[in-house]
Amino acid sequence: MANLDIKPGMTVRVWQKIKEGEKTRIQAFEGLIIAKKHGQEPGATFTVRKMVGDIGVERIFPLHSPNIEKIEIVSQSKVRRAKLYYIREKARKVIRKKMRRTRIAEKPIAKKPVAEKPVAEKPPAE
Repeated sequence: MANLDIKPGMTVRVWQKIKEGEKTRIQAFEGLIIAKKHGQEPGATFTVRKMVGDIGVERIFPLHSPNIEKIEIVSQSKVRRAKLYYIREKARKVIRKKMRRTRIAEKPIAKKPVAEKPVAEKPPAE
């Protein structure tokens, strides 16, 4: 994984080996890279953030881990920061807006009872 040039702003799919008992399987984690630390040295890490429903999930992966099978670059965005920690707050604001909308939509609207107008009876036709 050392030759892979990953940068903040890229959307990646990280395939990680997971050992359950005696079996091993490969699981993907797809999200936005919000930080990369320590360059290419042995302790280098990168942080990937994804949204599951309305909840943000972040994982910190060691760049040189033997448990990482492969890293696929899904897309790349142009960013002007090295650390995209502001995305966390931005996501919170979006979620709060959604919650406000749903609260307003879920409130039952109390309607005033409409007074019925007396209907004039017509004389029977002969």
